[in-house]
Amino acid sequence: MAATAEHLPIVLSVDDSEVVQKLIKRALETDYRVLLCGSAVQALLLINQEPISVLLLDISMPEIDGLDFCRTIRSIPKFQTLPIVMLTARDGNLDKVQGRLAGATEYLTKPFEAEQLRQIIRNLITVNSGGDAPC
Repeated sequence: MAATAEHLPIVLSVDDSEVVQKLIKRALETDYRVLLCGSAVQALLLINQEPISVLLLDISMPEIDGLDFCRTIRSIPKFQTLPIVMLTARDGNLDKVQGRLAGATEYLTKPFEAEQLRQIIRNLITVNSGGDAPC
């Protein structure tokens, strides 16, 4: 029996690009409930209303950038262990270091391979749920 949408793990994607959001949704929607936000302000509301399993964050966004938003999320005790994946076009080593320092669990650059994104999320959900991570 297949899991219904309300029983699937929730992935929240925060990106101001509708094209990227569609790619993320298409890559993940068979295995996850995918919520899409165009801004950090919207995401902050959703993250407090839904049991998010993984947060995908772009760095370059209006209002609050992804690094600042990541630091904000990490400062809230109940979200300190939430898996956060920086999903961004910024691919320099300094960008990756800044992402990790801000609290990102993983860092994936655009354009991304759908299978690579699915694998990262599978691993994060397995680890976060207390199961053994695949070798």
